[in-house]
Amino acid sequence: MKVINILFLGGAKRVSLAEKLIQAGLERNCSVHIYSYELDMYVPIASVGSVIKGLKWSSPDLYANLSEIIKSKQIHTVLPFVDAAIAVTSKLALLHPELYFPVSDLEIADVMFDKVTANTWFIDHQLPVPPQNESFPLIAKPRKGSASKGIFVLQDKDDADYFEKKNDRNDFLIQKFIPGIEYTVDCYISRESKLISVVPRMRAEVTSGEATQTITVKDEQIITLSEKILSKGKFKGPITIQFIRDAKTLETYIMEINPRFGGGVLASIEAGANSAQVLIDELLGLPVNVNTSWKENIIMTRSFRETYFYADNH
Repeated sequence: MKVINILFLGGAKRVSLAEKLIQAGLERNCSVHIYSYELDMYVPIASVGSVIKGLKWSSPDLYANLSEIIKSKQIHTVLPFVDAAIAVTSKLALLHPELYFPVSDLEIADVMFDKVTANTWFIDHQLPVPPQNESFPLIAKPRKGSASKGIFVLQDKDDADYFEKKNDRNDFLIQKFIPGIEYTVDCYISRESKLISVVPRMRAEVTSGEATQTITVKDEQIITLSEKILSKGKFKGPITIQFIRDAKTLETYIMEINPRFGGGVLASIEAGANSAQVLIDELLGLPVNVNTSWKENIIMTRSFRETYFYADNH
Protein backbone atom coordinates (compact mmCIF):
# COMPACT_ATOMS: atom_id res chain seq x y z
CA MET A 1 0.00 0.00 0.00
CA LYS A 2 1.37 3.40 -1.00
CA VAL A 3 2.05 5.81 1.87
CA ILE A 4 1.34 9.55 1.77
CA ASN A 5 2.83 11.69 4.54
CA ILE A 6 1.18 15.08 5.07
CA LEU A 7 2.59 17.80 7.31
CA PHE A 8 0.08 20.19 8.90
CA LEU A 9 1.35 23.58 10.02
CA GLY A 10 -0.67 24.66 13.04
CA GLY A 11 -3.32 21.98 12.52
CA ALA A 12 -3.79 21.39 16.25
CA LYS A 13 -7.59 21.06 16.19
CA ARG A 14 -8.16 19.87 12.62
CA VAL A 15 -8.96 16.30 13.63
CA SER A 16 -12.03 15.90 11.41
CA LEU A 17 -10.23 17.12 8.28
CA ALA A 18 -7.30 14.82 9.06
CA GLU A 19 -9.78 11.93 9.25
CA LYS A 20 -11.23 12.96 5.87
CA LEU A 21 -7.75 12.91 4.32
CA ILE A 22 -7.03 9.50 5.84
CA GLN A 23 -10.33 8.16 4.48
CA ALA A 24 -9.62 9.70 1.06
CA GLY A 25 -6.35 7.80 1.02
CA LEU A 26 -8.07 4.53 1.83
CA GLU A 27 -10.45 5.15 -1.09
CA ARG A 28 -7.34 4.99 -3.31
CA ASN A 29 -5.71 2.09 -1.44
CA CYS A 30 -3.22 4.48 0.21
CA SER A 31 -2.17 4.94 3.81
CA VAL A 32 -2.19 8.63 4.77
CA HIS A 33 -0.15 9.62 7.80
CA ILE A 34 -0.64 13.03 9.38
CA TYR A 35 2.13 14.98 11.08
CA SER A 36 1.41 18.34 12.70
CA TYR A 37 3.97 21.03 13.51
CA GLU A 38 3.00 22.62 16.83
CA LEU A 39 4.38 24.61 19.75
CA ASP A 40 2.49 22.35 22.16
CA MET A 41 2.64 18.55 22.07
CA TYR A 42 -0.71 18.15 23.84
CA VAL A 43 -3.14 19.06 21.07
CA PRO A 44 -6.16 17.14 19.71
CA ILE A 45 -4.54 16.28 16.36
CA ALA A 46 -2.39 13.81 18.33
CA SER A 47 -5.42 11.50 18.41
CA VAL A 48 -5.10 10.82 14.66
CA GLY A 49 -1.53 11.75 13.81
CA SER A 50 1.95 12.53 15.11
CA VAL A 51 2.77 15.88 16.68
CA ILE A 52 6.18 17.44 16.01
CA LYS A 53 7.38 20.08 18.48
CA GLY A 54 8.13 23.09 16.31
CA LEU A 55 9.52 26.60 16.30
CA LYS A 56 7.71 29.92 16.16
CA TRP A 57 6.89 31.24 12.68
CA SER A 58 9.30 34.12 13.32
CA SER A 59 12.26 31.87 14.20
CA PRO A 60 15.34 32.37 11.98
CA ASP A 61 15.79 28.59 12.00
CA LEU A 62 12.23 27.83 10.89
CA TYR A 63 12.86 26.89 7.25
CA ALA A 64 15.93 24.79 8.00
CA ASN A 65 13.94 22.98 10.67
CA LEU A 66 10.95 22.37 8.40
CA SER A 67 13.16 21.23 5.52
CA GLU A 68 14.84 18.71 7.80
CA ILE A 69 11.43 17.39 8.87
CA ILE A 70 10.31 17.14 5.24
CA LYS A 71 13.41 15.07 4.51
CA SER A 72 13.45 12.89 7.63
CA LYS A 73 9.70 12.15 7.63
CA GLN A 74 9.53 11.81 3.83
CA ILE A 75 6.76 14.40 3.67
CA HIS A 76 4.82 14.54 0.41
CA THR A 77 2.98 17.81 0.97
CA VAL A 78 2.46 20.59 3.52
CA LEU A 79 -0.85 22.25 4.49
CA PRO A 80 -1.17 25.50 6.48
CA PHE A 81 -4.00 25.84 9.00
CA VAL A 82 -3.32 29.25 10.53
CA ASP A 83 -2.92 32.49 8.60
CA ALA A 84 0.73 33.04 9.52
CA ALA A 85 1.62 29.59 8.14
CA ILE A 86 0.30 30.34 4.64
CA ALA A 87 3.30 32.40 3.54
CA VAL A 88 5.57 29.89 5.30
CA THR A 89 4.12 27.11 3.15
CA SER A 90 4.44 29.23 -0.01
CA LYS A 91 8.14 29.77 0.76
CA LEU A 92 8.61 26.06 1.44
CA ALA A 93 7.11 25.33 -1.98
CA LEU A 94 9.87 27.45 -3.52
CA LEU A 95 12.51 25.61 -1.47
CA HIS A 96 11.13 22.19 -2.42
CA PRO A 97 10.11 22.29 -6.09
CA GLU A 98 10.37 18.49 -6.20
CA LEU A 99 7.15 18.31 -4.13
CA TYR A 100 3.64 19.57 -4.82
CA PHE A 101 2.25 21.94 -2.22
CA PRO A 102 -1.37 22.97 -2.92
CA VAL A 103 -0.79 26.55 -1.83
CA SER A 104 -1.10 29.95 -3.49
CA ASP A 105 1.90 31.94 -4.69
CA LEU A 106 3.92 33.78 -2.06
CA GLU A 107 2.98 37.20 -3.46
CA ILE A 108 -0.76 36.60 -3.05
CA ALA A 109 -0.22 34.93 0.35
CA ASP A 110 1.61 38.04 1.62
CA VAL A 111 -1.08 40.38 0.25
CA MET A 112 -3.93 38.46 1.86
CA PHE A 113 -2.20 38.14 5.24
CA ASP A 114 -2.54 41.91 5.75
CA LYS A 115 -6.15 43.17 5.72
CA VAL A 116 -5.10 46.64 4.51
CA THR A 117 -3.08 45.37 1.54
CA ALA A 118 -5.83 42.82 0.80
CA ASN A 119 -8.47 45.57 0.79
CA THR A 120 -6.30 47.62 -1.61
CA TRP A 121 -5.97 44.54 -3.85
CA PHE A 122 -9.76 44.12 -3.86
CA ILE A 123 -10.28 47.76 -4.81
CA ASP A 124 -7.59 47.61 -7.52
CA HIS A 125 -9.42 44.63 -9.05
CA GLN A 126 -12.81 46.39 -8.85
CA LEU A 127 -14.24 44.04 -6.25
CA PRO A 128 -16.95 45.24 -3.83
CA VAL A 129 -15.67 46.13 -0.35
CA PRO A 130 -17.38 47.93 2.55
CA PRO A 131 -16.95 51.73 2.34
CA GLN A 132 -14.03 53.31 4.19
CA ASN A 133 -15.70 56.48 5.40
CA GLU A 134 -16.15 58.16 8.74
CA SER A 135 -19.88 57.45 8.98
CA PHE A 136 -20.68 55.53 12.18
CA PRO A 137 -20.91 52.72 13.08
CA LEU A 138 -17.43 51.59 12.01
CA ILE A 139 -15.50 48.37 12.50
CA ALA A 140 -11.76 48.27 13.17
CA LYS A 141 -9.98 44.99 12.35
CA PRO A 142 -6.32 44.29 13.18
CA ARG A 143 -4.31 44.26 9.95
CA LYS A 144 -2.85 40.83 10.71
CA GLY A 145 -5.45 39.47 13.10
CA SER A 146 -7.48 36.29 12.77
CA ALA A 147 -10.35 34.41 14.43
CA SER A 148 -12.17 37.73 15.12
CA LYS A 149 -9.61 38.66 17.79
CA GLY A 150 -8.95 42.32 18.56
CA ILE A 151 -11.92 43.68 16.58
CA PHE A 152 -13.59 46.91 17.74
CA VAL A 153 -17.02 48.20 16.74
CA LEU A 154 -17.09 52.01 16.98
CA GLN A 155 -20.64 53.25 17.44
CA ASP A 156 -19.91 56.97 17.73
CA LYS A 157 -17.19 59.61 18.03
CA ASP A 158 -16.63 58.84 21.71
CA ASP A 159 -15.86 55.22 20.83
CA ALA A 160 -13.53 56.37 18.05
CA ASP A 161 -11.68 58.81 20.33
CA TYR A 162 -11.21 56.14 23.00
CA PHE A 163 -10.05 53.62 20.37
CA GLU A 164 -7.43 56.02 19.00
CA LYS A 165 -6.09 56.77 22.48
CA LYS A 166 -5.44 53.07 23.05
CA ASN A 167 -4.41 51.98 19.53
CA ASP A 168 -2.44 53.05 16.48
CA ARG A 169 -4.98 53.57 13.71
CA ASN A 170 -2.39 52.38 11.15
CA ASP A 171 -2.48 48.90 12.72
CA PHE A 172 -6.12 48.44 11.70
CA LEU A 173 -8.39 48.30 8.67
CA ILE A 174 -11.32 50.58 9.44
CA GLN A 175 -14.50 50.22 7.40
CA LYS A 176 -18.20 50.88 7.61
CA PHE A 177 -19.84 48.32 9.92
CA ILE A 178 -22.25 46.23 7.83
CA PRO A 179 -25.03 44.41 9.72
CA GLY A 180 -26.00 41.38 7.69
CA ILE A 181 -25.48 37.72 6.90
CA GLU A 182 -21.95 36.34 6.72
CA TYR A 183 -21.02 33.79 4.07
CA THR A 184 -17.96 31.59 3.78
CA VAL A 185 -17.04 30.09 0.42
CA ASP A 186 -14.89 26.93 0.27
CA CYS A 187 -13.02 26.76 -3.04
CA TYR A 188 -10.39 24.47 -4.53
CA ILE A 189 -8.05 25.22 -7.44
CA SER A 190 -6.09 22.35 -8.99
CA ARG A 191 -2.38 22.25 -9.74
CA GLU A 192 -3.33 23.03 -13.36
CA SER A 193 -5.11 26.19 -12.11
CA LYS A 194 -8.56 24.72 -12.80
CA LEU A 195 -11.33 25.84 -10.46
CA ILE A 196 -12.68 22.55 -9.11
CA SER A 197 -15.37 23.66 -6.67
CA VAL A 198 -17.01 26.75 -5.18
CA VAL A 199 -19.32 26.09 -2.23
CA PRO A 200 -20.92 29.00 -0.34
CA ARG A 201 -22.34 28.47 3.09
CA MET A 202 -24.11 30.77 5.52
CA ARG A 203 -22.48 31.18 8.91
CA ALA A 204 -25.51 30.72 11.18
CA GLU A 205 -23.46 30.59 14.38
CA VAL A 206 -19.87 31.70 14.95
CA THR A 207 -17.62 31.00 17.95
CA SER A 208 -14.15 32.57 18.20
CA GLY A 209 -14.22 33.42 14.50
CA GLU A 210 -15.16 29.93 13.31
CA ALA A 211 -18.53 28.63 12.14
CA THR A 212 -20.12 26.28 14.67
CA GLN A 213 -23.33 26.08 12.67
CA THR A 214 -23.36 26.54 8.90
CA ILE A 215 -25.55 25.66 5.91
CA THR A 216 -24.53 25.20 2.28
CA VAL A 217 -26.35 27.45 -0.20
CA LYS A 218 -26.31 27.64 -4.00
CA ASP A 219 -26.16 31.43 -4.12
CA GLU A 220 -25.36 32.24 -7.76
CA GLN A 221 -24.29 35.83 -7.04
CA ILE A 222 -21.71 34.71 -4.51
CA ILE A 223 -20.55 31.83 -6.71
CA THR A 224 -20.06 34.18 -9.68
CA LEU A 225 -18.29 36.77 -7.52
CA SER A 226 -16.00 34.09 -6.07
CA GLU A 227 -15.09 32.89 -9.57
CA LYS A 228 -14.27 36.46 -10.57
CA ILE A 229 -12.08 36.97 -7.51
CA LEU A 230 -10.14 33.74 -8.02
CA SER A 231 -9.43 34.63 -11.66
CA LYS A 232 -7.56 37.75 -10.54
CA GLY A 233 -4.65 36.16 -8.69
CA LYS A 234 -2.30 33.18 -8.59
CA PHE A 235 -4.39 31.09 -6.21
CA LYS A 236 -3.95 27.36 -5.79
CA GLY A 237 -5.25 24.58 -3.58
CA PRO A 238 -7.88 25.25 -0.91
CA ILE A 239 -9.14 28.84 -0.64
CA THR A 240 -11.60 30.33 1.84
CA ILE A 241 -13.41 33.57 0.96
CA GLN A 242 -15.48 35.59 3.44
CA PHE A 243 -18.42 37.78 2.36
CA ILE A 244 -21.09 39.80 4.10
CA ARG A 245 -24.48 40.71 2.62
CA ASP A 246 -26.03 43.94 3.90
CA ALA A 247 -29.34 43.13 5.61
CA LYS A 248 -30.96 46.33 4.29
CA THR A 249 -29.53 46.92 0.81
CA LEU A 250 -28.72 43.23 0.04
CA GLU A 251 -25.38 44.38 -1.41
CA THR A 252 -22.65 41.77 -1.04
CA TYR A 253 -19.13 42.75 0.02
CA ILE A 254 -15.91 40.77 0.21
CA MET A 255 -14.27 40.85 3.63
CA GLU A 256 -11.19 38.63 3.31
CA ILE A 257 -9.52 35.70 1.61
CA ASN A 258 -7.61 32.99 3.46
CA PRO A 259 -5.61 30.81 1.02
CA ARG A 260 -6.03 27.65 3.12
CA PHE A 261 -8.67 25.20 4.31
CA GLY A 262 -11.27 26.92 6.48
CA GLY A 263 -12.42 25.42 9.73
CA GLY A 264 -15.91 24.76 8.38
CA VAL A 265 -14.84 23.09 5.13
CA LEU A 266 -16.23 19.81 6.49
CA ALA A 267 -19.71 21.07 5.58
CA SER A 268 -18.69 21.45 1.93
CA ILE A 269 -17.04 18.04 1.94
CA GLU A 270 -20.20 16.48 3.37
CA ALA A 271 -22.21 18.29 0.69
CA GLY A 272 -20.25 16.46 -2.00
CA ALA A 273 -17.40 18.84 -2.82
CA ASN A 274 -14.77 16.52 -1.37
CA SER A 275 -11.67 18.69 -1.47
CA ALA A 276 -9.85 16.18 0.75
CA GLN A 277 -10.28 13.53 -1.96
CA VAL A 278 -9.25 16.03 -4.65
CA LEU A 279 -6.05 16.80 -2.76
CA ILE A 280 -5.14 13.13 -2.36
CA ASP A 281 -5.93 12.45 -6.02
CA GLU A 282 -3.68 15.33 -7.06
CA LEU A 283 -0.83 13.92 -4.97
CA LEU A 284 -1.34 10.55 -6.69
CA GLY A 285 -1.33 12.17 -10.12
CA LEU A 286 -4.94 11.21 -10.79
CA PRO A 287 -7.27 13.43 -12.83
CA VAL A 288 -9.60 15.76 -10.91
CA ASN A 289 -12.85 17.10 -12.30
CA VAL A 290 -14.91 20.24 -11.82
CA ASN A 291 -17.66 19.65 -9.26
CA THR A 292 -20.89 21.66 -9.40
CA SER A 293 -23.22 18.88 -8.24
CA TRP A 294 -22.76 19.34 -4.49
CA LYS A 295 -25.88 19.53 -2.33
CA GLU A 296 -27.29 22.69 -0.80
CA ASN A 297 -29.08 22.94 2.55
CA ILE A 298 -26.55 20.67 4.25
CA ILE A 299 -26.46 21.88 7.85
CA MET A 300 -23.35 21.31 9.95
CA THR A 301 -23.24 21.90 13.69
CA ARG A 302 -20.25 21.32 15.94
CA SER A 303 -19.70 19.87 19.37
CA PHE A 304 -16.70 19.43 21.62
CA ARG A 305 -14.71 16.22 21.54
CA GLU A 306 -12.08 15.34 24.11
CA THR A 307 -8.53 14.06 23.65
CA TYR A 308 -6.69 12.57 26.61
CA PHE A 309 -2.97 12.34 27.40
CA TYR A 310 -1.58 10.10 30.12
CA ALA A 311 1.65 10.39 32.08
CA ASP A 312 2.66 6.85 31.10
CA ASN A 313 1.51 7.13 27.45
CA HIS A 314 2.65 10.23 25.56
